[in-house]
Amino acid sequence: MPEENKEKKRPDPDMLLAKLNKETRGKLTVFLGAAAGVGKTYTMLETAHEMLAAGVDVVIGWVETHKRQETEKMVEGLPCLPAKDIEHRGRILREMNIDAILARKPKVVLVDELAHTNVAGSRHVRRFQDVEEILNAGIDVTTTLNIQHIESLNDIVAQITGVTVRETVPDRIVEQADQVQLIDIPPNELIKRLKEGKVYMPRQAEVALNKFFRPGNINALRELALRFTAYRVDKELNEYMQEHDIPGPWPAGERVMVCVSSSPFSAQLIRAARRLARGLQAELLAVHIDTPRRLELSEKERDRIFSNMRLAEELGAKTISVVGKDLAEELLAMTREHNVTHLVVGKPLRGRIWEWLHGGAVVDKLIRYSGGVNIHVIQGNTEVRDDPKIKTTVSTVSISLWVYLVSILMVILVTIGNWWWREYLEPIHFMMLYLLPVLLSAVWWGKGPSYVAALSSVLFFDFFFITPILTFSISDLPYMWSLPLFLLVSFMIGGQTEKLRLEARLARQREKTTQALYSFSREIAAVVEVHAIVSILAERASQTLERPVAVFLPQEHDKLLLAAEAGAKESGIDTSERAVAIWAYEHGEMAGRCTDTLPGARYMYLPLTTSDKTVGVLGIQVQEKMLTAVQRRLMEAWAGLAAIAVERVNLAEQARQATLLIESDQLRTALFNSISHELRTPLASIMGAISGLLDAEGVYSVTDQKDLLETIKEEANRMDRLVANLLDTARLESGMMQLKKDWCDIEDIAGIALRRVAECIKGRPLRVNISAEIPLVKADCVLLEQVLVNLLDNACKYSAQGSEIVITASHDEKVIQVSVADRGVGIPAEYLTRIFDKFYRVEQPKSVIGTGLGLSICKGILEAHGGYIHAENRPGGGAVVTFVIPCIEQPPKYMV
Repeated sequence: MPEENKEKKRPDPDMLLAKLNKETRGKLTVFLGAAAGVGKTYTMLETAHEMLAAGVDVVIGWVETHKRQETEKMVEGLPCLPAKDIEHRGRILREMNIDAILARKPKVVLVDELAHTNVAGSRHVRRFQDVEEILNAGIDVTTTLNIQHIESLNDIVAQITGVTVRETVPDRIVEQADQVQLIDIPPNELIKRLKEGKVYMPRQAEVALNKFFRPGNINALRELALRFTAYRVDKELNEYMQEHDIPGPWPAGERVMVCVSSSPFSAQLIRAARRLARGLQAELLAVHIDTPRRLELSEKERDRIFSNMRLAEELGAKTISVVGKDLAEELLAMTREHNVTHLVVGKPLRGRIWEWLHGGAVVDKLIRYSGGVNIHVIQGNTEVRDDPKIKTTVSTVSISLWVYLVSILMVILVTIGNWWWREYLEPIHFMMLYLLPVLLSAVWWGKGPSYVAALSSVLFFDFFFITPILTFSISDLPYMWSLPLFLLVSFMIGGQTEKLRLEARLARQREKTTQALYSFSREIAAVVEVHAIVSILAERASQTLERPVAVFLPQEHDKLLLAAEAGAKESGIDTSERAVAIWAYEHGEMAGRCTDTLPGARYMYLPLTTSDKTVGVLGIQVQEKMLTAVQRRLMEAWAGLAAIAVERVNLAEQARQATLLIESDQLRTALFNSISHELRTPLASIMGAISGLLDAEGVYSVTDQKDLLETIKEEANRMDRLVANLLDTARLESGMMQLKKDWCDIEDIAGIALRRVAECIKGRPLRVNISAEIPLVKADCVLLEQVLVNLLDNACKYSAQGSEIVITASHDEKVIQVSVADRGVGIPAEYLTRIFDKFYRVEQPKSVIGTGLGLSICKGILEAHGGYIHAENRPGGGAVVTFVIPCIEQPPKYMV
């Protein structure tokens, strides 16, 4: 294909945004090592000395020397920022001072031990979060990390070394680094350094050599580090070849999905899926299927689900939670919907019988119906249980026992009824009645009491109704299979009934949440005032979440203020809580309780974020240390809906301001055009007349001089009306026009108006029809006089000289109508409403002087009085303009 025919590639907006963020964000350099003691910190400090010698502004944010002499010598000569003292359990501990780094704003800052966990009370829980904040501020960071601290390799490292590393760093942090430099030394040299005490103290070194730092472990960790670095190099090469259109075999698009559950080894599945996705260069999805069994989960299992979903997010996975009945069917539906090519699931820990009773083996179903999806079944390790020996309190035990006793009591009551009717019915009919306590127990209390009721029913039926009675012997052989069948049916009924009960509870919860969100969105649909919206938001969110809620909005100069609060007897927002809300607003990230940023707060703060900015902060008081995925999604839903509502009001205000700006610009343009013409004409006439009088003395007769003076007077009056109209328009636009109401006589107002336009109506037939019964009206007499003057002046301009002008006034019980009619050319029907707009004038065959403000001013004055004005064409030619003003108040009797 010729080059000119090739379709030009449009840039991806997401890629452009990512590129822009990368340009404004600081650069991250990671010195990666296989283990402690390989020389990461030493090399980092050595590089810092080279940068300092080259004139780069580099400072030490945090370096841990571990009292190694050679490392301490390298620190000398480098600028070092002071650490931050934090009190913890009566002790003063030191941590990196983020605020000092942000205030100093160097070009490069050195931060040792990226995987470190900060002291409680720090801004962030983990040091890599501190590094992210520094990078977002545009500061370059150089840091160190061991391979065992990378999250996706945690299981492999534990398997190799027998030590589970607790402090880990999400893979995305290292993968997004601008440069990763591998620091490696041979295992023998590292062991030698350990024995010489250059890594740990002699006693610690001896323990380390016998456990973690065995030669086999070191070689395995070196291999992991080399593979990780090689993968990064390969990825960078592929990206370079793609960016520069270098032909090559590109890997096909793959997508990996992992199933997340409350299983003890679900975290191992997530890490395995992450390693698989990294090897395939594929997108990773983490899916949790919310089945009805969720209501049976313990608090520990709920927390485990939340922790696993969070782990998946930290490893760069896209997390999805869906509600469904059948786990296998929902997983297969998700694979088809998202075009998944690899599905990672765990090997079942329970036996075949348990799987059969709970709907069949999930893995078998997935393999059988997977189609083209590759199924990866991962073997996991069982969880070490640390549950307390006593799991329930006395009250819980007593309540559970009471439920089972009531179930047995219902069976006894049915048995008594059956015994009473034993002479009238066959024993086989009694078995149907025993299903009643089974069903009621399942509906009211669950399958446990239901199963007890079923077993009790079989025993009571056998003892009292199967011969020989009052024994558990069975002489009638058909009962040998009917009783087990009854038991099986009862168990199935109890299990399915409880499932329906749990599904109904889930449905009610979802309905309550959906209804609350819908009611809130409907309630604020017509609200255009942002403070009213946040007040409704705080009240409704507090009622739905059953927690105190606070809403913060930015004011002038981006100062965050508490706009609304609900659900708390007294305000729980103090200075420290406000500081957390400000941090969430400035960074656009969640902070506070149940997060990794300032977790010591009482509230969890969710930024109200739209597509391009943060418009506020929603604070929700949380008592728990950890929220479930459902709770978090509900809170995020409220925050998202609130952000949209606030943004809608802000956009409406911006649109209004833009409209006002456009109207103002049009008004200014029309005003300049009008004034440049309307002022120039009378000024030219006045200047001409004055020049004639001054320069041609004795040339003009007395009559001519009088005519010139009359011209000066007329044009001066015309300029006076023009200026008055401009001032009235300005007052109307600014809202500064104030009515000075008094009792006015329409006939007097008409008389004064006619005197003011005497020159205009000279030589015209004038007819005035004002009813003698028109009452006094409470209004601004001067402004009503101005309205009538403008209407009479308009009638004179747009009608022929010598044509009739008619003034008519009438009234009814509530209003007074005054009209001015002429016999001019009339007004085109499509312009009858537009003539009252500012600067609008109907085109006429002859040139008519004016600014187009007269009728607009009349409309503004009458609307200020609560009246209105309209125009229509007269039969036989001409137009009539009528204004209406209310006359609800009655004048005092002495004025009538």
